[in-house]
Amino acid sequence: MPTASIKKQIPCSKANLIKMVLDIEKYPEFVPWCINGKIYKKVDKGDNIEIIADLTIGKKFLNQTYKSFVIYKKSKDLILVTNIDGPLKHLENKWYFKQSGKNSEVDFNIDFELKSKILNLFLIQSFDKGLKKIAEAFEKRANDLFN
Repeated sequence: MPTASIKKQIPCSKANLIKMVLDIEKYPEFVPWCINGKIYKKVDKGDNIEIIADLTIGKKFLNQTYKSFVIYKKSKDLILVTNIDGPLKHLENKWYFKQSGKNSEVDFNIDFELKSKILNLFLIQSFDKGLKKIAEAFEKRANDLFN
């Protein structure tokens, strides 16, 4: 299973960064290969916000949609993402946020596996490059929105 983590310092408030990450329906505007984002359910349970959402990833005719369960743990400044349905056999994303002066530190961890062994082999070869592109897209989006 591909796993990776990226840590970044981004010049904006932690609250704005968390809000941006939770705005899943805006992902197609800036996340590479994201064709569509749809939130089906969003429930505020006090310390937790729970979201059920779809992301469609790919190119015009070659794309896959996966459904995920997102939990934002307010007191821990943590967003957890797991898969519910779609082409992923396993998905676990963790976003940790920390305010550091005028900057926010974000630590992103991902662990996933596709159901298709052939696609897994292909993805492993380009995984680091793709993850770096996606991290840069989130950083650029934060800079565009908040600076």
